[in-house]
Amino acid sequence: MTSQNGSENLVVKMENITMRFGRVTALQHVDFEVRRHEVMALLGDNGAGKSTLIKILTGVHTPTSGQIYIEGKPVEIRNPHAARALGIETAYQDLALVSSMSIGRNFFLGREPTRSIGPMGWLDIQRMARETRQSLAEIGINIRSANEKVGKLSGGERQSIAIGRAVHFGVKLLILDEPTSALSVAESRKVLEYTLNAKERGLSVIFITHNVHHVMQVADRYTIIRHGKNVGTYSRDELTLDDISNLITGDREL
Repeated sequence: MTSQNGSENLVVKMENITMRFGRVTALQHVDFEVRRHEVMALLGDNGAGKSTLIKILTGVHTPTSGQIYIEGKPVEIRNPHAARALGIETAYQDLALVSSMSIGRNFFLGREPTRSIGPMGWLDIQRMARETRQSLAEIGINIRSANEKVGKLSGGERQSIAIGRAVHFGVKLLILDEPTSALSVAESRKVLEYTLNAKERGLSVIFITHNVHHVMQVADRYTIIRHGKNVGTYSRDELTLDDISNLITGDREL
C-alpha cells in the first residue's frame, strides 16, 4: 500500500469522512486523496459508497463528519457552485450537456462571452466557436464544427467535449464518472487517450469506473471502497487485474 505523500502535493484530501442518511451509514471514516497531475481511480462495487463520496466532494451532500482540504486549506463545499469555484469539474454519465445546443454553447455553458454596443448585449457566438475549436485541437480533439448540435455527437465525442472544457477553463480537478460506459472499443480508447492528455495538461483526474481493464491503462493509483469503508490505496504497480477484482468484491485482502 502506498505511503502518504506530502500535503503540499495534494490537490484534494478528504479526511475521516462519514455520511449517514438516517440510520443508514453510507460512508464510515473514509480517507481519500488526489495528488497533483495524477489520475486517481476510485473503485468499488455498486453500493460501495463511490457516488456518495464524490457527491460530498462536489457539494451535493454535506458530510455528517470529516474534513475536506483543497490544496492544503480546509474548505466547506455547500453546493455544486462552490465546488466549481474551487476548480472542481465533474463529467457525469449524462454529461450535463444540452443536446439542442451547439458544441460551442455547451463548451462555454454558464461562462458565455458577450459583445455589447451601448446598452445592447448579445452572445459572442463566433468567439465561442473559434475558442472551442482551438482548445479542443490543443488536446488532440478535432471536431467537424463548433456549431454542430451536441445531440448529433456520439458518446465518446460528448465525453471529449466535457474533458476539453475542463482543460480550457483551468480546472484543478476533473471527475470522470463512468466515462467509458456504453462506448464502443474505439470510442473508449479515445476517451482514455483524452484522459491522459488532460493529465499532461496539468489536471488531476478522478476516474470512476466498473471497467478494471480501462482503469489500469490510465490510473497512477487506485483507491478501493467496499461497504462504505476504505479497503486501501495502491499504486499502479502494486496490483494485478485479479488483485483489484478481489479487493472490490472482498474475496481476498492483500
